[in-house]
Amino acid sequence: MGVLREIAGGSKPLLQTKILMSVALLLRHTGRATFNAMHITSAIFDLSAPDLESCPPESLLEFAFIGRSNVGKSSLLNMLSGKKDLARVSITPGHTKTINFFTMNNDWYLVDLPGYGFAQVARENRAKFNDAVTHYLTNRSNLACIFVLINSRHEPQGIDLEFVHWLGDQTTRFVLVFTKTDKVTATELQKNIDLFKEQMALWWEDLPAIFTTSAVTRQGRTELLAHVETILAKGLEDES
Repeated sequence: MGVLREIAGGSKPLLQTKILMSVALLLRHTGRATFNAMHITSAIFDLSAPDLESCPPESLLEFAFIGRSNVGKSSLLNMLSGKKDLARVSITPGHTKTINFFTMNNDWYLVDLPGYGFAQVARENRAKFNDAVTHYLTNRSNLACIFVLINSRHEPQGIDLEFVHWLGDQTTRFVLVFTKTDKVTATELQKNIDLFKEQMALWWEDLPAIFTTSAVTRQGRTELLAHVETILAKGLEDES
């Protein structure tokens, strides 16, 4: 999976997206891929796990989504799956409290992780949920990619930067997904992305891939699913 890791680690998100989509289409055209993540035919809730030990067998590659409270994660997951109620949309930040698994096309798991920094949870539970996420992210061998959701309406937030920095220390593959782009102008969006990249550049020379999304306009759906499909196809190639 070294080629994909190199593609996903550069600092030219538009070029990366085009490369990923081209590779996915080429693999499908040549018959080297049996996955079609870009066309979701089924999205089925599998289980909710309160801890790592309760997670399902590591039989499918997993793509996890995580972000701070009120980042629009549930709306994004519903948009990706094509289902209005795959993930519950709540007016209360931090509604997700367990690790939720959804089987997509019978080929891969979409994993909905509890957000970091949520407030409406008792203090004794908050630490427990954070531990569960930490154990999952650092010990799940079939975790293919983490999609870190960032609210595009804001300049870099300390809690987001801290989490991304921690992820980088774990050498775990991840990408950044800027959400709610319909709420900002193109100029504001680019400014906030550039500011985030500037902060990350203090730690790393090679930055992760960056995607921009809107659950309202469905922007970014094709690009995110193409990223999933390319990783699935590469995983199949490595096993052949």
